[in-house]
Amino acid sequence: MFGAIIHLIRGVHVGFVLAREGGLAFVDPSQLPPHLRLALRIGRMLERPGLGDGAARLSKALTRLGPSYVKFGQFLATRPDLVGMAAAIDLEMLQDRVPPFPQGQAIRVVETAFGHPIRSLFASFSEPIAAASIAQVHRATVIDPDGTQRTLAVKIMRPGVRERFQRDLQAMRFMARVVHALSPQAERLRPREVVEILARSVMMEMDFRLEAAAMSELAQNTRDDTDFRVPRPEWELTARDVLSSEWIDGIRLSDRAAIVSAGHDSRLLGRTVIQSFLRQAIRDGFFHADMHPGNLFVDADGRLVAVDFGIMGRLGVKERRFLAEILLGFILRDYKRVAQVHFEAGYVPRHHSVDDFAQAIRAIGEPIHQRRADEISMAKVLTLLFDVTALFDMSTRTELVMLQKTMVVVEGVARSLDPQLDMWTGAEPVVRSWITRNLGPIGRIEGAGRAALTIADVVSDIPDLAVRLKRIMIRLDEAGTGDAHRLENFARQERRRAIWSTLALWAIAIGALVMAFR
Repeated sequence: MFGAIIHLIRGVHVGFVLAREGGLAFVDPSQLPPHLRLALRIGRMLERPGLGDGAARLSKALTRLGPSYVKFGQFLATRPDLVGMAAAIDLEMLQDRVPPFPQGQAIRVVETAFGHPIRSLFASFSEPIAAASIAQVHRATVIDPDGTQRTLAVKIMRPGVRERFQRDLQAMRFMARVVHALSPQAERLRPREVVEILARSVMMEMDFRLEAAAMSELAQNTRDDTDFRVPRPEWELTARDVLSSEWIDGIRLSDRAAIVSAGHDSRLLGRTVIQSFLRQAIRDGFFHADMHPGNLFVDADGRLVAVDFGIMGRLGVKERRFLAEILLGFILRDYKRVAQVHFEAGYVPRHHSVDDFAQAIRAIGEPIHQRRADEISMAKVLTLLFDVTALFDMSTRTELVMLQKTMVVVEGVARSLDPQLDMWTGAEPVVRSWITRNLGPIGRIEGAGRAALTIADVVSDIPDLAVRLKRIMIRLDEAGTGDAHRLENFARQERRRAIWSTLALWAIAIGALVMAFR
């Protein structure tokens, strides 16, 4: 009871700040029941005069509420399916910048993490050079046994931030329950699910070992790419609260003038941005989901370098095939194929017509072929596509929504470097390469090999099933007459279950083999 009162007080404070800063302007009153529409009108009366539009309102409110709510806003920026694309783009502008914590505290965090004094870990350790709600970054140097000096970026967790997030998350959970109780219709926005997803996301961001693992995986995936690279994590100097990695000397992609002055080809760099992202998403199924200009650099060799791997996205083979085929379908104007891909992936229910769906997709695709290349937005096409698929009962796919939102940001970065960039021409080599490799003869042979392994697993399970049946029969023989009937029924049920399990396994294996040769 006491805890509920505390959460209620915090919830009222959050509501007041949102109302005062104009954050309630994002709420659509048409979706609310009458009593909540009245509450919204009262809340809007508290707005300060002279407020800006869009993110100028919401970002001010979230910044006033503290680091947890800033992170919440950044999380919502990756979920346009929940807040709408316009609000998501506005929230992308939300700056996660706070004053740094003292140097002494940073040193204590490092020394506690490794159990050694700072001077034995680093040859030099600078004052903070950048600070955010969760962590801040220092520049440090280490000297290798051979005397080589290397520069590292050392990211340090803000003291007490976990406890603060846990407290605020409890208040958010309480408010989500209240929203659901006051307006069951609001459950379509899944407020409780959103808070839990945020909680998992933030907890993963707060373990720098996981971020180092993401950095390492992306580096391994892109090791053969000549135009993109990832800094190396320094595992021996990485712990839950400390992340050390290679220092990047480069120019931020937000500084186009400096890029041109340094002699880099901004047009080529714009093409590299979109192709690197698509290679990560389609080829590898693991992509950087926070590719805004502040996280991208160009080094002295003209290579694109990414930093900050707290937010990553994954796509399974089915999702990668889906993305590749719909992009190629739009490029080739094969709208029937785009429609069929949705049905084959199981995203659109079978009771809908493929031809009707293809007609709806044509309404998206044809206009783009009437425009100049620099007027065509790949991200907008995907946004329109997901809007149309909603009319055909396509369920929301979180991984595809994150991909769509990241593509909006990536396209914006690429176009800032080359305003005349033809996104579709840039995407085609990556898309064709993946389709040729995975849906051509080599891919089918590999699929058949995987199906053969599945069948082998099924066959190897048959002796184990036979042994189980034998043990049951032995138990039946050894049982007394009083339990004979019960054990006989049990054995019959086990025998039936074993038979059906075997048949199901064979059906799955045969189905996988058929799919491999389609």
